[in-house]
Amino acid sequence: MSLAQLLTDTAAKFAGRPALKLDDAVLDYAMLNEAATRVAGLLQEKGVAPGDRVGIMLPNVPYFGAVYYGILRTGGVVVPMNVLLKGREVAFYLSDSGAKVLFAWHGFAEAATTGAQEAGAELISVEPGKFEQLVAEAPRAAADEPRAGDDTAVILYTSGTTGTPKGAELTHDNLRENCTVTASTLIDLTEEDVILGALPLFHSFGQTCGLNVAIARGACLTLIPRFDPVKALEIIARDRVTVLEGVPTMYHAMLNAPGHDSADTSSLRVCVTGGSAMPGEVMRTFEQAFDCIILEGYGLSETSPVASFNHPDRERKAGSIGTPIAGVDMKVVDDDGGEVEQGGVGEIVIRGHNVMKGYWNRPDATAEVMRDGWFASGDMATVDSDGYFFIVDRKKDMIIRGGYNVYPREIEEVLYEHPAVSEAAVVGVADDALGEEVGAAVVLKTGAAASAEDIRSFVKERVAAYKYPRRIWFSEALPKGPTGKILKREITAPESVEP
Repeated sequence: MSLAQLLTDTAAKFAGRPALKLDDAVLDYAMLNEAATRVAGLLQEKGVAPGDRVGIMLPNVPYFGAVYYGILRTGGVVVPMNVLLKGREVAFYLSDSGAKVLFAWHGFAEAATTGAQEAGAELISVEPGKFEQLVAEAPRAAADEPRAGDDTAVILYTSGTTGTPKGAELTHDNLRENCTVTASTLIDLTEEDVILGALPLFHSFGQTCGLNVAIARGACLTLIPRFDPVKALEIIARDRVTVLEGVPTMYHAMLNAPGHDSADTSSLRVCVTGGSAMPGEVMRTFEQAFDCIILEGYGLSETSPVASFNHPDRERKAGSIGTPIAGVDMKVVDDDGGEVEQGGVGEIVIRGHNVMKGYWNRPDATAEVMRDGWFASGDMATVDSDGYFFIVDRKKDMIIRGGYNVYPREIEEVLYEHPAVSEAAVVGVADDALGEEVGAAVVLKTGAAASAEDIRSFVKERVAAYKYPRRIWFSEALPKGPTGKILKREITAPESVEP
């Protein structure tokens, strides 16, 4: 039942076909399978046993696939990590998961080393040339380590608005079923397809809908280590990309990229978007400019991630996240758990093969979101007479900046570490390019002095680059309710605040 079996089966069937591509570097399925087998052997030599956690802190490079499937082949649990994390964040992820080993890109050595040392994990540096030699000298793992369908395969860290990140435990069944349904019924993928791998592979969207979907069907995933709209359009033309996957900000960026009007996108068969709401105008303009169709879906890390989709064989409704995928049920409920009347606003709850096992070592947090077998998403939506879902708001305070989730509580805690800050509230500020920008309303301590740039720099040194507040403004006081709780809904950024 191991997710690793996807690669084993595909390599046997399509050994010579390209699996992962990065410009001129190409790994075919036989090579990827061999590399994963030796990564597994390397880990077994280091004492990694079934159920042990192993971190991956790699950008979108072919090494990611070899390490990911190598870990799974040992029966280990993959802990993907954003490459932009700082040392203290790396230490938390490794310590919380109890990861024994961390594979990290050589370009992020400082943060990886700091975090691994603090957590007591062994660091394996992934550097072109040297890593190939290390893997080549490792023994081959005998076979895929048997796993049960409900064994944990991946721990994806996500945060609520109330504290430290939580690790969503996704099982082999969760991930295999989700990628299989996505490949077969949503994008009808075959070994002839080429997927643009611009979504980060450490994120659930890129991992399931990019890496695992490609491996399941023998397709090619052509990678971009760091998204650039001009480069993306060049790769679409060069590699004859048939499936484009991205968050709305990527589509916005390509639409406004220099030379986009002369780009050759004739190979595109289907475009997929998710991660945050796709503005209708961006969707319409992109489809007209590039003569393609965009299908919008919805999901969360806790749902592997795909939960609903605008299916290619049904009517597509702009502004809708579509209908539940095969094997998944969704409904909108009120605060008491009762289903709301059609057209009414309620919270989306989800059940099916895609719903996580629970949060790693967080039974209380798991109990908060799992209700009689249904996962409570925190997203508010309506459902029309055809069963199409439309998100209207987020129950959570989470900010989605360019497709990346930013959790206000985490940033607020760093702000409160600044010696001049008395109070702080982090909120999303509308932004045309990114969807939302991170903003912070700050109250300084009496007699203290600090500029917006001082505070911005302070936070920037302590969190990943996409998280720190670009827009900071000062207030004499923050609005509060009767219990003293800061009322974020009453906080708005002044028009004069610029990033």
